[in-house]
Formats: sequence, structure tokens, C-alpha cells
Amino acid sequence: MAYEGIILGMGNPLLDISAVVDDEFLQRYDIKPNNAILAEEKHLPMYEELAKNPNVEYIAGGATQNSIKVAQWLLQHPGATSYIGCIGKDKFGEEMKKNSKSAGINVHYYEVESTPTGTCAVCVVGGERSLVANLSAANCYKSDHLKRPENWALVEKAKYYYIAGFFLTVSPDSALLVAEHAAANKKYFSMNLSAPFICEFFKDALEKVFPYIDYVFGNETEARTFSKVHGWETEKVEEIALKIAAWPKASGTHKRIAVITQGPGPVVVAEDGKVKTFPVIVLPKEKLVDTNGAGDAFVGGFLSQLVQEKPIEDCVRAGCYASNVIIQRSGCTFPEKPDFK
Repeated sequence: MAYEGIILGMGNPLLDISAVVDDEFLQRYDIKPNNAILAEEKHLPMYEELAKNPNVEYIAGGATQNSIKVAQWLLQHPGATSYIGCIGKDKFGEEMKKNSKSAGINVHYYEVESTPTGTCAVCVVGGERSLVANLSAANCYKSDHLKRPENWALVEKAKYYYIAGFFLTVSPDSALLVAEHAAANKKYFSMNLSAPFICEFFKDALEKVFPYIDYVFGNETEARTFSKVHGWETEKVEEIALKIAAWPKASGTHKRIAVITQGPGPVVVAEDGKVKTFPVIVLPKEKLVDTNGAGDAFVGGFLSQLVQEKPIEDCVRAGCYASNVIIQRSGCTFPEKPDFK
């Protein structure tokens, strides 16, 4: 099987500015623990403050890019993955290009001069992460870039697509173009609910693309928010997963499968009106470094087996393996070679 360019990711490339902080820091900037939000005016001084933190780390991130990096790492085929998003022409942008290329990803960034590269404040308290994204250049992505022949060629080459829900805040038309192409060509399109605010405030954009999604990823908080927004009146993750899987589809080629993670709780998979649960790898509390990128890593692991046409059990197992590796390290980083069997 030819792996070159088999997966294409599209999203908001952000340079993670990651540091361990305390509860007082979260309160001062009005940040909830273990949440993901977009930066407002009140959050902007925080980036400077984190940058001055002696333990600060800079890691090329953004939800989709993290997943693509992990899939690439597990596949170990250079150029198996491609990625599209928007960065600024600045030192953070250069850092991002260097980081992604060294990871073996074929990146086609749209580079803008007027806006700096997007950043994400990763505030770590007791191993749990809170994310505040300042999209900046990531917010400037336009579908005109996607339609350029050299970029559309990546779409045509890929057989699997992954877009985090965050991208719907930037270029929903780009997401829809890729989703429609996947359905028309019997390929696989997957998406992540990404954050409660996406389910609430970008409900229309999500509903427009939903009929095209073959694999829906999310965590229990996002699933419950999705349920509430749609008036389903259930908090039970298994029931919500079944309803998500049963949402009408634009193409009958593939059934939809919903995959919901629950932190240390079991992974819930709904397909064909049935639910299966899979235990995650138990990690002693003292080994937990930070949960940033855990959900992204899970998706990357899952996709790495999906493209090899492995059964769902193996996809979930690889997802759990990747998450387990990532939460024992700072940020979405991993050793040089995987030891996944």
C-alpha cells in the first residue's frame, strides 16, 4: 500500500507556549481548568507572563497539527501525512516549519506578512492543561489557498482527511470543500468536536459539515455539550455516541463511527447502533506530566492504524498508546521511535 500523502490534515497551526502555573494564575486570567477557549483582550498580557516563566517551552502545535504529527510518528513513512494551515512570516513561523518538516510532515502553509503566527497558551496545573488560543495568522486561512493546484493536489492524493472542529471558526468553506471531495470520491473524512464552545457557538457550521463526517471524535465534556445544544436530554456518553453515529449522512459509502474519550475512563465507540467500550492504559498519578495534546495524540494514533485498514480495536489501542506516551511528557512530544506493537 502506498502511504505517501495518505492523510491530509487541515487546521490552525499554533506555537504552544507551555508552562506550569498555579490556581491563582488561572483565576487572575479567568481561565477554567481543563478547558479550551479563544483569547480575549483580558488574556493578552498572559502570553508575555508565560514567556518570562523559567520553565516555559515552545512546541509547534495546534490540535490538527498535533494529531498529524503523532500519526506521522507512528507510521514511520516520511511524507505519509500532509498538513495545511496559515502562519505568519516571522520567527515563530520559521520555528513551526522547521519543527513540522523534521517530523516528516509535508507542510503547505499559507504564509501572511501582516499578522504574526498564532500562539496557544498552555497553562498546566497539577498535570491538567487549560488552553487559550490566540489565533492571529491561523485566523487568516482562505479557501483560495486550498484551491491552488499545488495544494489541491494534496487533497486529491489523500485517502483520509482530519480536521479539528477549531478550524470551523476560521474557514468553514475550506472544511466543506474537503468533506464534499471525500464523499464524492469514497474517501474517509474525520472531524473532532474539539471544545464545548465549538458545539455551542459554531453549531451551524458543524451541522453543515456533519453529514460528511465518517469518524467523529470528541471527549465526554464536548459530547455532553453537543447533546445539550441539540436538546437530546441525556448526559450518558454511550447514548450520545449512538445518536451522533446515527446522524444522517450525505454519502452512503461509509457508516459513521463516533469515538468518545473520557480521560482515564473507557473509550466509547458507537457504530451500527451498538456501543463498545475499551479501557485506557492506567497511568499512576506520579507519572502524569501534562494532559496537553492527549486527545490530539489519541486521534493521531487511531488514524495511523485506520489508514492501514486495521480493525477498530487496533485503532483505539494505538490511540490509547499514543495518549499514554504524550501525557508522560511535556506538550505533544514523543520519543524518536514508537514501540507500539
